[in-house]
Amino acid sequence: MKQNPSKQKVIKAASTLFFQKGFHGTSVRDIAERASVNVSSISYYFNSKQGLLEYAVTNYYEDYLSSIEKTLNETNLLTPMDKLHSLISTIIQYKQNNFQLTCFIQRELSLDSVFVREMTVTYLAKENFYLKKTFFDLLGKRLKSDYKQYLFMQLKGMLITPYILHNDWKNQVVGDYSRQLFVKKYVRVIKDWLDFIVMSSEDIKRKAVN
Repeated sequence: MKQNPSKQKVIKAASTLFFQKGFHGTSVRDIAERASVNVSSISYYFNSKQGLLEYAVTNYYEDYLSSIEKTLNETNLLTPMDKLHSLISTIIQYKQNNFQLTCFIQRELSLDSVFVREMTVTYLAKENFYLKKTFFDLLGKRLKSDYKQYLFMQLKGMLITPYILHNDWKNQVVGDYSRQLFVKKYVRVIKDWLDFIVMSSEDIKRKAVN
């Protein structure tokens, strides 16, 4: 589908301002000035600032889930480890490509609001299903279900940490090349963690048998 350039400029401007000033700290006029459009254009495209937020977040998650589904389909014949590694790479790459909106969304998700509940029921539940199934397929029957659940929580934490504690990471990621390097290195760190988990679970299984 062909995207409207003016509409995309508004979304990009809003993402930056929401990231910098928060949703309530950003006015429609702020967004219009940054995007170099008339305030009336925002009303025409999105009805309101809330409508703009909902549109931006919906687009973000629909594209995000599409990229996850595409990766899972393309890696269907790979080993569980390679499949999960590809999925993690896709997730981190997408979040880095949409860094400011990702950080804003993660910040909002830390609050209990109607917005958060709507995201949880729709998009986050689907993301959780894909990620958990791929992770549990890797672990198989090596560990007890509650233990696997705790490990899954750790994995999810690693996937969102750079976008919650982004001030701790900002000096490591400057410019497009640095962002790509970050993706490569961070995915490698998670892969090493997964290797360790698999090896540890094999040890636990052997001890249980003996």
